[in-house]
Amino acid sequence: MVRMLRPLTRAVTYTRWLHLAVATVWPTLWLFIEEAWWTQVTAAVLLGLAGLVPATRVVEGFQARLLLTGRRQDGESADIVTTPSATWADRGRTVVWLEARLCLGWAVTHLTVQLPFLAVDLLTTGLGFGPAADGFVTVEENHWWHAVLAPVPLALSLVVVVWSGHLATALAGQLLGPSRAERMAALEERTEQLLERTRIARELHDSIGHALTVAVVQAGAARAAGDPAFTDRALSAIEETGRTALEDLERVLGVLRESGKPVSGRPTLADADRLLESARASGAKVDAEVTGPVDSVPGPVSREGYRILQEALTNVLRHAGAVPVRVRVHAGDGTLVLAIRNPLPAAIPGPGRGSGLRGIRERAALLGGRARTGPDEGDWQVHVELPLS
Repeated sequence: MVRMLRPLTRAVTYTRWLHLAVATVWPTLWLFIEEAWWTQVTAAVLLGLAGLVPATRVVEGFQARLLLTGRRQDGESADIVTTPSATWADRGRTVVWLEARLCLGWAVTHLTVQLPFLAVDLLTTGLGFGPAADGFVTVEENHWWHAVLAPVPLALSLVVVVWSGHLATALAGQLLGPSRAERMAALEERTEQLLERTRIARELHDSIGHALTVAVVQAGAARAAGDPAFTDRALSAIEETGRTALEDLERVLGVLRESGKPVSGRPTLADADRLLESARASGAKVDAEVTGPVDSVPGPVSREGYRILQEALTNVLRHAGAVPVRVRVHAGDGTLVLAIRNPLPAAIPGPGRGSGLRGIRERAALLGGRARTGPDEGDWQVHVELPLS
């Protein structure tokens, strides 16, 4: 019982009734001025012509969101658009909505006015008086049980208010909702957002993961060495790595705060020396060779190549420690080649094993390239080829 009465306590129930009643105001005033059948036909024709105007969809959409859904920006209101009609199909649905709103508004306002009049007539005739109102149902005789039936029309009027509001909201979702093209555009935008968030998550994994790995290795080496000079160098490397990671974090958070802001300032292979020096400062003996016009590598390929190199060096420090590493970067013949080799450790400890390698393969696949990772003649190798086109 309480659940059935709950809609009567919601403000949106009555704003929906108001939304339907407003649609009948100007035709009703016109009917009072010129009481003829053709006035209603003319009103319907004028509404149809108004629905062909693209801006009408904007006005009706805002009204429907405000009065039918109570300003909510999710749930039901997500199915009501506030953009101009872009196609004739949109215009046609707007015309149907205007005509349906007018007809439903006529019926609802008529019933919600006449049913209370009927309740008054039943009450007065039940008490032995004559009918007090001129309703659409005439109550002429006097019976005591009329007073018992008096609450029924009032209850029916409330039912009409509640269910007409639900019907109007459902119609608005169908007739003022997005078209197929608009749904596809919204889906594509949502997909782009999800892809961007996935890329940002990968950026954070690579940047912060590399910084933490370098800091852990440096701290462990400094504690084991017991050399103040080495400890000072290790602390300087940790400071520089942490500062770089904070810059990356601030940039990524800026992108999250401003969804329309393009990603800029991402490191490229031109900044690879910073990675190599960080690995050397962690104790790894890095033998690097860069050949070909690396500076002219296209931006997306160069940025992803930097992240792949970063992830590969992070894996070396995390799983193999301070071991000799051979890095080869070559740009030429339409392909960027990244090759990283290091002695294969006896075991690969630690949780989360394989997530970094999976990230390398995903980055390569997104650019149409290929990646090979695994043991090779006693070494662990990461060999990535990315197309430059």
